[in-house]
Amino acid sequence: MNQTIAIVMSEVFLRRLTPALSAFTGRMQDFRILSIHRSLEEVGKVLDDLKPIGLISEWLPNKVDDLLGFNLKIPHVMVGTHNIYPGILSVDVDDIAVGVQAAETLSQVGFKSLACLGNGTPYSDLRIQGFQQAVQGEVFPFSVHTESGFEEMRYSESFHEPSEAMKTWLLGLPKPCGIFAVHDPLGRFLSGTCAQLGIRVPDDVAIVGANNDPLVCGLTYPKLSSVSIPWDHFGQYVGSAMQSMIKGETGYKRTLKLISPSSVELRHSANHLAVREKILRRALSFMSERIKEPITVAELCDHLRIARRSLERKFKTTFNCTPWEMLCQMRVNEAKRLLMETGHPVSRISELCGFNDPERMAVVFKRLTGKPPSSFRK
Repeated sequence: MNQTIAIVMSEVFLRRLTPALSAFTGRMQDFRILSIHRSLEEVGKVLDDLKPIGLISEWLPNKVDDLLGFNLKIPHVMVGTHNIYPGILSVDVDDIAVGVQAAETLSQVGFKSLACLGNGTPYSDLRIQGFQQAVQGEVFPFSVHTESGFEEMRYSESFHEPSEAMKTWLLGLPKPCGIFAVHDPLGRFLSGTCAQLGIRVPDDVAIVGANNDPLVCGLTYPKLSSVSIPWDHFGQYVGSAMQSMIKGETGYKRTLKLISPSSVELRHSANHLAVREKILRRALSFMSERIKEPITVAELCDHLRIARRSLERKFKTTFNCTPWEMLCQMRVNEAKRLLMETGHPVSRISELCGFNDPERMAVVFKRLTGKPPSSFRK
């Protein structure tokens, strides 16, 4: 008899997990999908008819109590929440780490101020908390604005009008400013608001979103930079955990698993044009275009036709680091992405990031992240 695992979630989250979950579909087991936006009565009737052997659901603030009220007594994985419920495995993105990742990226560019745009949800608060932790001790102005009124089921749409408070906040930020929008639709909304107010992106305001959703990032002008989440890894963990729970393994009871972000995918909304000085824009472009090549600072200076000491002075003034330190950070960021999102061995990743030597990469990687590459990947 064919066995069924029910999936009750939004199309947005389902789209993220489907590529990985499809690997767990077999001749004797498949997935049946229900929109979490259906009424409680509809969801209950379908689940009663299906009699699933497992349930994968999404946490939404006005839906979670309904799902828990069914008391199905089957293996249950809930995604999108840091909350822990008896007998349920919660799996979510490490939202504090997302905020840290955004802050580290924006802090490299030398803005006059940094800011966060939130939407008042639990993940928004955690991401802003991580951002604030990462910029503690910095001397530049930092501010937060929360814009409400967004509906989760309208994730892909963007008809929300900015409040007067948001317009005042944006116009008052010291420019150039780096802003972290806690998820991609909010980043798109921010970019559109800047266009309304005559604020140039990325010249006056550089924007980094989160989730790296191609449906949003690629269809926004300027294309949206975003903190990348390894959704394949996320989905694989959910699928593997469900299989283990169905087999009766008890290690997942009353637990929470957080999935770390991989890197920031830089696009036009936060690229190196945010740097005022032309020579520094050229330097950063040269580095990013040749990230896979074992270039040296001497080659960089030759390309720019500038003395090394002069270039280092400019980097120190704007970025508070040397050109070599910046190049190492860019290579490590790329290595982090590849470690999270690919199965390449460390030796191959060292080549793709311009280190050309796994041992050299391990030394630099540990110095900047506190972990060797193998531990980071685990």
